[in-house]
Amino acid sequence: MFLELRHLKTIRAIEQTGSLAAAADRLHLTQSALSHQIRALESYYETPLFSRSSRPMRLTEAGRRLLAAADTVLPEVDRLDRDLRQIAGGATGRLFLALECHSCFTWLIPTLEHYRAQWPSIETDLSMSFSFDAIDALRRGQLDGVISSDPVDDPELHFEPLFHYPVVLVLAPGHPLAAETRITPEMLADQTVIGYPVERDRLDIYRRFLDPAGVEPAGSRRSELTAMIAQWVASGHGVAALPKWAISEELTRGTVTARPLGDGLTATMHLAVRRDEHRLAYLDAFLRLAREQAGERLGDITLARPGR
Repeated sequence: MFLELRHLKTIRAIEQTGSLAAAADRLHLTQSALSHQIRALESYYETPLFSRSSRPMRLTEAGRRLLAAADTVLPEVDRLDRDLRQIAGGATGRLFLALECHSCFTWLIPTLEHYRAQWPSIETDLSMSFSFDAIDALRRGQLDGVISSDPVDDPELHFEPLFHYPVVLVLAPGHPLAAETRITPEMLADQTVIGYPVERDRLDIYRRFLDPAGVEPAGSRRSELTAMIAQWVASGHGVAALPKWAISEELTRGTVTARPLGDGLTATMHLAVRRDEHRLAYLDAFLRLAREQAGERLGDITLARPGR
């Protein structure tokens, strides 16, 4: 049989993302490899799967039939894969997570909901790490995973990349710096920088942008809530460096605008786990779901290739 699971995954990814480039990124393939798959299918069945004249790409009747099959077959294959992993790796365990990411609820809560439905015998919990050292709690066995953009060099821990994302300077639309195409460190010397209540050396705007240039902003403010930071910025009380995906709604509404920091500042979100446990089946299942949900719910990110 010519038709394979990878073809169904390709059709579904193109339909979900709306373009070959985005689908290729989600599937960790080159755009040319994805185009080759589509052409091979169309050649074999002698019928087009997409209308080339529409943007975003629109499925033909044959394409819609293939998508319907993908929507039926792929969930069943996923369930089979999960069942076999549970049999092989044990169906019981614990997954206590902590967040060092203040903006991750939008994709992490749906991830946990899906995960609990698929792995009901795994005990799960989620906490914010504002009041304790989450990485130290992970080392001591009080936690089983930490969502963090700050990997540390520790032989006992494994930091698995989930996705990469741009960090941008968030401004009020009428802010003078909104007229700039990109922001240099010196431009922030007279600004109030609003950030999260964590150590200064854990904030990208200081560690990777201002401090290397020897620039100190005029002032600073702190809040645990991304929504509050965005409100302060919109009200003209300062500027903030945030993941672009964290302010997507505010950007859409036009309450704030964003500019790149320097030539473009990027960061990577990780799941930190104990090294001797990072190949457990139920942890691997969570990683796959986390990437899937992030890819579906967050804009302006690039999913990391599994490094395990």
